[in-house]
Amino acid sequence: MNHRITKGAFLLLAIYLFTGITSAFTQVPTQFEGTKTTWKGFTRYDFQFQGRNCRVVCPNLPAEGNPWIWNARFPDWHTEIDSILLTEGYFVTHIATEELIGSPKAVAVWNEYYNYLISTHNFYPKVALEGISRGGLYVYSFAKKYPERVSCIYAEAPVCDFKSWPGAFIGGGRSDPDWKLIKEMYGFKDDAEALAYHDLPIDHLEALAKARVPILHMIGLHDSIVPPELNTMVLVNRYIRLGGPATVIPCTTGKQELKGHHFPIETPRLVADFVKSCTLR
Repeated sequence: MNHRITKGAFLLLAIYLFTGITSAFTQVPTQFEGTKTTWKGFTRYDFQFQGRNCRVVCPNLPAEGNPWIWNARFPDWHTEIDSILLTEGYFVTHIATEELIGSPKAVAVWNEYYNYLISTHNFYPKVALEGISRGGLYVYSFAKKYPERVSCIYAEAPVCDFKSWPGAFIGGGRSDPDWKLIKEMYGFKDDAEALAYHDLPIDHLEALAKARVPILHMIGLHDSIVPPELNTMVLVNRYIRLGGPATVIPCTTGKQELKGHHFPIETPRLVADFVKSCTLR
């Protein structure tokens, strides 16, 4: 019996074996529906999910496992980090939940959207969360409820206590429309009930710390809208005491605008590397 294998047959066998091995680790994302455009040179899809506007920006070549970062708010602000991650194989997504302002109602929507992306589009089961300003309310509310789903949290001048912003009851900036929204979306009957609320991002960090979810905050030292000493510093100090890994980087160069709340991100490469180091770990 002739057991010789031709070069063509050997090549086909090698392709078959390679495909079988890699498919065990990575599933190719399914095609997104909706409007197809470009964003920063990458393919972007805008679509509706349960009546809400969503976007997914796709890398030209997805990294193994289809990793992703989820921008809670202001997805077109300081885009350098997302652009680096797209270049290196990450998907970037956003769902519009502006009026829910990080409340349990927002977490319920996020839960559905997360399940959709995981089950329908084969995204990696752990997501990197990106919380800019009031986006801090969203990312920590979601992460505390589902720590097993989160690879890391990157937050930029994040709101960690709404008594600071938009309430300004303990210092910080006041926004009457947003404070009204807080009370409506969280179901508070008055200011007193809102001020007695104890499930803010700074509260109940035990499960997140136990899961050792790394966090990285970029802050402006002169931010009087969301003062870091009332927000980031409180959260990070509590998190570290619980054993959670945390890093804080003050951004001090460049123009500080909007009472110090807007500042340039000095090291976007550092943030991208942080996200990458926490993925698939």
